Amino acid sequence: MILQRPCNISAHRAAVRQLPLFAVLVPGVTMHTTGLASEPIGPLYKGDDLAECLRDARARTLAIYSHLDLASLEVPCLPLVNPPRWEWGHIAWFQELWCLRHDTTSGGRARASILAGADALFDSSAVAHDSRWSLELPPGAGLSGYMAATLADTLEALRALPAGGDDYFFRLALLHEDMHGEALLMTLQTLALPGPAIPAVGPAPSALRPAADIAFAGGEFTMGSTRGAARFVFDNEQWAHPVRIAPFAISSRTVTQGEFAAFVEDGGAAPAHWRRAQVAWLARRFDRWESLDPDAPMVHVSLTQANAYCEWAGRRLPTEAQWEFAAVHNRGELEQLTGGVWQWTSTAFEPYPGFVPGPYREYSAPWFGNHFVLRGGSFATRGRLVHPRLRNFYLPGRSDMFAGFRTCPV
Repeated sequence: MILQRPCNISAHRAAVRQLPLFAVLVPGVTMHTTGLASEPIGPLYKGDDLAECLRDARARTLAIYSHLDLASLEVPCLPLVNPPRWEWGHIAWFQELWCLRHDTTSGGRARASILAGADALFDSSAVAHDSRWSLELPPGAGLSGYMAATLADTLEALRALPAGGDDYFFRLALLHEDMHGEALLMTLQTLALPGPAIPAVGPAPSALRPAADIAFAGGEFTMGSTRGAARFVFDNEQWAHPVRIAPFAISSRTVTQGEFAAFVEDGGAAPAHWRRAQVAWLARRFDRWESLDPDAPMVHVSLTQANAYCEWAGRRLPTEAQWEFAAVHNRGELEQLTGGVWQWTSTAFEPYPGFVPGPYREYSAPWFGNHFVLRGGSFATRGRLVHPRLRNFYLPGRSDMFAGFRTCPV
């Protein structure tokens, strides 16, 4: 029988309980919260670099909510958000599960969590969404201790990994936390709460050059990620397979707020986060209403809204295959192909040929069929996650993501 180890097993764990919540979770770490604009797009790191990435991800997780009093914050039960303290606990639980508790032989759990009852609290596949508001979560010190302990133990396990050892689950936990970091920012936007004082929380303006259609001759190309790729590959990108593309063209940039405003002025539905102020439009960014930036990429657009714009403009969305073809064959003509806003495609989220779910089976398979694919990453997506072959997916009616779109001629 494996006994549950309390979070204050060592003097360190006892001491950190007396510190403020934010300080507890990244002791001795200089916070680095730089966004995509200053991060290289490339493979994850090994050894100490991967450890620093794990520390960095946790620092950003905490920084996003560090300006809020989570103990007194009342968050309504909405389908698009999670209670902030529950989501923090889930991030720590996921890291502990896959880096410290996962039995690679059986696929089960090798031992219990160090936090009693953690599985019943933070397992997103087993804990119904609406029930997360009524759970008896650990108090602030207990949650912070759990987060600190699981990170410390994960870093210790990573240090103990033999040279050339398999760091798959450490990288999975890292990117999972990166994804939740973006979701935390989405929650702040949805709830009209103040934005955090960190970089990369808004889209950069597009270049002032007019949009142009960039023609591609098409042909056969390899879609998906190859085996042995240096970067982490999610199961829905597996594996590379040949796809033939007919000639097509795609816009050099995403649709701007000014262009979308022209559609709204002509009878199109205004986005939920826009409002009219006399003769001008304002857009809400977190808790602040700001003048519409006509040159900035359109953001917080649902697939339904994107298709309505395309119908009005006599255009269409690219297919997922066309978007990837353009990305891998881009000769520099396409602006903000990655890292501006997520970009909707017209393609339903489906498995690639021969799909086999990864160890984290709930990542992709439950969402095939009724979700649609977005590509490119956003300003809020960490650079180590963004790649031209990365697939994101949402229901067509959702608009809380940092998502826009680019168009193609019909």
